[in-house]
Amino acid sequence: MFAFHVTISPAWFDPANTPAQITPYGILMTMHDAVVRPYPGERSGPALAESWTESEDGLTYEFKLRPNMTFHNGAPVTATDVAFSYQRYKGSGASVLKERVKRVEVVDEQTIRFHLHKPWPDFMTFYGTTATSAGFVVPKAYVEEVGEDGFKKHPIGAGPFKFVSHTPGVELVLEAFEGHWRKVSNIKKLTIKSVPDTDTRLAMLKKGETDYAIALSGLVAEEVKRDPNLKLVETRHASIFWIEFPEQWDEKSVWSDLRVRQAVNHALDRDAINDAACLGFCPPAGVIVPRVMDYALQTEPVPYDPEKAKQLLAEAGYPKGFDAGELVPIPPFFVVGEAVVNYLNAIGIRVKMRTMERAAFYAAWREKKLKGLFVTGAGASGNAATRVEAFIYSKGAYPTGGYDDIDELFLKQAAERDKSKREAILNRIQQLSKDRAMFAPIMDLRALIGVGPRVVEHQIHATPLHPFPAYEDIVLKGQ
Repeated sequence: MFAFHVTISPAWFDPANTPAQITPYGILMTMHDAVVRPYPGERSGPALAESWTESEDGLTYEFKLRPNMTFHNGAPVTATDVAFSYQRYKGSGASVLKERVKRVEVVDEQTIRFHLHKPWPDFMTFYGTTATSAGFVVPKAYVEEVGEDGFKKHPIGAGPFKFVSHTPGVELVLEAFEGHWRKVSNIKKLTIKSVPDTDTRLAMLKKGETDYAIALSGLVAEEVKRDPNLKLVETRHASIFWIEFPEQWDEKSVWSDLRVRQAVNHALDRDAINDAACLGFCPPAGVIVPRVMDYALQTEPVPYDPEKAKQLLAEAGYPKGFDAGELVPIPPFFVVGEAVVNYLNAIGIRVKMRTMERAAFYAAWREKKLKGLFVTGAGASGNAATRVEAFIYSKGAYPTGGYDDIDELFLKQAAERDKSKREAILNRIQQLSKDRAMFAPIMDLRALIGVGPRVVEHQIHATPLHPFPAYEDIVLKGQ
């Protein structure tokens, strides 16, 4: 049994609208499978497709599906389902995929081809990792029969677990799918409970009411670490916390002044935040691309210097600071949010913390309703280009503005097939984001998970750049 740190959203039962976040994949990858995806030992390996090829000119990708695969309802998995699933995808990355993919061709029921307008080295990154869920496959006939809402009420996929029931705000119950291509799960019944309160997750872990307590921090994580019957495991996924300045392109906003944003960067004692919230597991960050990603700029964070921060505020015309309203931290990482609030108040940026429920926070961020400044994060995999596309490129899903030169560099790297040249361009974009204080990076997140005594093999590190365990590979005592 798993105690999740957030309320489970039925939106996560359908891969069509997945945002550029990792949490939905903790649910999606139980019930659904993809043409190509990460799994134990593979950052991006053949899944529903047994193989794929790229044409010499980089314009065509052909996938061969494994034979005799079925969805949970017994219907065969076909290339028609693959094409249908791709075409209905509307989540993060959908716009760039639709811009660059010219057409999708169903060659036969086991073969599908993607034709691009021009070579795009990141096609497989966007299609075959958790950068997007565009490669996940749902049954066309079933979706058309029950409709979008009906599908969320009773999802059918091809993943290692079948849907049994969902009690909103309480739990999701799944059972092992005997026909999965990779393996039949060691666990025959999987229950994922919604437990947003951190202390409650800890209590459940101690009482044996859950085997995993997700996203622990601060004193709660410290208590798990001290308990000889429990394990505290740090994840190794591509996640990071940062402060967003959504009004930096509004000339009337205080946040449009570079010096004010620089002051925020100097105000943060990232080492102390790491120690308090993450027990030293989360290295301080200099950019918003996690250092474990391909093409990430390996750079030092802005140094903690509160006097420099106050000087910058004075130069910007705020010698006594200013009232900055409310700051919303990404739920449930409120320890990080509280630390940020305290450091900002210490230099004169007077701000109060306001909490939100996770789904509401993501919706407000995506719809650009969060103002002033807020603490956020992302843990989807991919590489530096997928992070730039989602959070820096002006036409991405989340930015409220951008810079023409950065946009031009992003488009240039997208067509560059030489890896060293791409890396140089992407490093330049990240350096520019740092020079312009577009964000205030905080730390790479190594989310901490509490593991109970029944677990023999927790599988948390099995899948590269992924924070959730390979559920079907977990081994419990007595199995």
